[in-house]
Parts: sequence; structure tokens; C-alpha cells
Amino acid sequence: MPHTTAHRLASFAGKLLGGPLPVGLRTWDGTRAGPDDAPTLVLRNRRALRRLLYAPGELGLARAYVTGDLDVEGDLADGFRRIRALTRSGELTPAKLGPREWAEALRLAARLGVAGLPPKPPAEEARLTGKLHSLLRDRSAIAHHYDLSNAFYQLLLDESMAYSCAYFTDESQSLGQAQHDKLELICRKLGLRPGMRLLDVGCGWGSLLVHAAKHHGVEAVGITLSAEQLQHIRGRLAQHDLEDRVEVRRQDYRELPDAPFDAVASIEMGEHVGEVNYPAYAATLHRMVKPGGRVLLQQMSRGNVAPGGGAFIERYIAPDMTMRPVGRTIDHLETAGLEVRDVHALREHYVRTVRAWADTLEENWADVVALIGETDARVWRLYLVGGALAFEENRMGVDQILAVRPHAGGASGLPPTREW
Repeated sequence: MPHTTAHRLASFAGKLLGGPLPVGLRTWDGTRAGPDDAPTLVLRNRRALRRLLYAPGELGLARAYVTGDLDVEGDLADGFRRIRALTRSGELTPAKLGPREWAEALRLAARLGVAGLPPKPPAEEARLTGKLHSLLRDRSAIAHHYDLSNAFYQLLLDESMAYSCAYFTDESQSLGQAQHDKLELICRKLGLRPGMRLLDVGCGWGSLLVHAAKHHGVEAVGITLSAEQLQHIRGRLAQHDLEDRVEVRRQDYRELPDAPFDAVASIEMGEHVGEVNYPAYAATLHRMVKPGGRVLLQQMSRGNVAPGGGAFIERYIAPDMTMRPVGRTIDHLETAGLEVRDVHALREHYVRTVRAWADTLEENWADVVALIGETDARVWRLYLVGGALAFEENRMGVDQILAVRPHAGGASGLPPTREW
């Protein structure tokens, strides 16, 4: 048994990991190795290993999984947790591939009949061209993720079509109610009143625009780079009879010509701006709000190790995405002239939000595959499982940042106590 395909691979993986393989492994010939009480990696063909040989690590694993060359039996999240827990404890100490390891990998590949040309990357990977964060490239990056299918997002999200962290006020709350409470919280923090003008930078499918107009009587402008989102919002505005009070444009934040608004919101859009362009984005938020007006950002944060989210996220989900520690975002906003008044961490709320989306995905798997295809469906499964764990383990955060543009004399115009 120790000379089976599965045992040979498990032994080599253990050398690279610095400890026994913490999950099971079954190979295309039906042999198995590893613990019986753990999720099992299933290598369905030799191509799965070839993908790992040419792209070791996260990217190769992602390519193998989304194409179905590699599968997982058991709880995918549990498998991720086991590996990360052992790595944190020091029981696993992954080694970098040096000349000796590469030589052993190539010998094993030849013995198993794995050697060959590199498989083509899945068509679902982003392939952007042009200067980083140019207008054209940013539009392509947004289209890659947000123009996937309005019907798919309607299936995945709640009725409000809010694609951002919800705000749960009790344990029994549904995702739909938690998203309603998040939108209401934003409106209260912005101090919205009837007749005010609101700008939503990166308005998604219009959840905040519709909520603020219906429940707080504002006039609003929303901008998005997504053609699919634009089409959906216009239908929603007609449905709610809001076409005379809400305008939506396909427009970049760098193209905004309007006079200042009473309030500005930007909900999980700043991650797409990029580090170099963030000062211009922050300056735009400052320019677009009147003195005494409030700005509310909801934005994800991450340390400096993987500010883009990692190879999988950058290739399949959010190309050119940049996250940073929340303190550096605050620095950008204050440099632009905004005064930060409140930072509200919502990290644990995103765990519940993403898990609700993941549950919906699994419950409607056949419909999801029919809408976007199996490869994209597997991309989303991997994305949601990994995303929930990143927030659970504090590798990613999300915060609501409330700022104000002070008056010329320095007065903020905010009340001395919180209104929310």
C-alpha cells in the first residue's frame, strides 16, 4: 500500500508541508491516503497534478478545483480550517520549492505519467490589458465580476440586491432584514432628510439608492461601471416610481461633474480603486460633498501581506483589487480634507452574510449551474467558503467609516452625541 499513487503523493506533500497531510487524498486510480476523519481531496485525473506542477500553490489548486480536475468530498471549509490551524500552531511549516524539491517533484511526475505541456488556464480567469487602473481597464475589471448575470445575483442575494456586508441586530435575523438594517444604519449615519441630495459612488444594483429615496425622501445620483447593474437599476426605479428622484449613470468617479451633494456614500467600492489612485478617489469624495456634509464609506481591509486578496481572488473574482489596513484608509481620507468621526467594525457580520450567500448557492446549485455554468459556479463556491473563513479568522475586516467635510472655520456641524 505505501507505494500506491495516493501514498506517494501524500508522502511528497507531507515533505513540502513539514508534517503529515491533514486531509485525505484519493487519486484517479482509486487509491487513498491520509486521515479517514477529514475532508478528502479527489484528484480526478493527471491533469490536476499538471496544473499544480506548473502553478504550485493557491493558483494551481484553484485552477484544478474550478475545472473539476480536483474535487473535495466533505466540508470544504473544514478542510481549509484544518490546514490553517496546523500552520498557525507550527505543526505544518510549508517549505519553498528549492532545486532539490523541484527535482523530486519532476521525478515523481514522470513516474506517475503526469509530465506534459501546461494545461490552458480556465477561460473564467480575468485577462486585463492596459495601464493599471486606467478608465478602460477599471471598466473591464468591474465587468469581469459584476456583469456575470443579473439573474444569478438575483438568485444569490436578498430582495434588496445588496452585495455588501449586512448588519445583524439579533441572532434570529434573516439576511434580508439585516441588509435592510444596514441600509437604514447608513442613512442614519449620513443624517438623510427629505429634499437632500445623495451621491452613491459605486451604487451596485441600487439598494441604497432605492432605500434612501423611499424611506428618507432624498434625491439621489448613483454611478456604476457595470452595464448589467445600470440596466437592473433602471428597471427598479421604474418599478418603484422613483425615476423622477433617482438618476443612475454608467460613469467613473473620475468623471463626476456635479456640484456638491449634501451627503456621499461609497459602499465596498473603494477596494477597486487601487493604492496609487486612492488619493484621487478620496479627493473626489471631499469635492463632491458640501461643507458640513457627511461621507460614509463601507470598505474591506487587509494587512500588507496580500493586499489584493491572493492569487485566486485576483484572477477569478476581483482583478486589480487593493485592500489596506483601515488606518491607512483613514490617512488617505484625512489628507484629502475630510474629518473622520466614526469607525464601526463589522467583521463578524460579514461571516454571517457570506455564509448566508453560500447556503443560498448550495440550495440552488442546479439553477446556478444552469445560469452561469459549472466552472463559474465552482468559482463562487470556492470564493464564498474562503471569504467567510478570511473574515472569521481576522485575515480580512470590513468597516463603516463616517467622515465630514468641515466648514471653513473648522466646525463639523455634527451633533455632540451619535444619532444612530
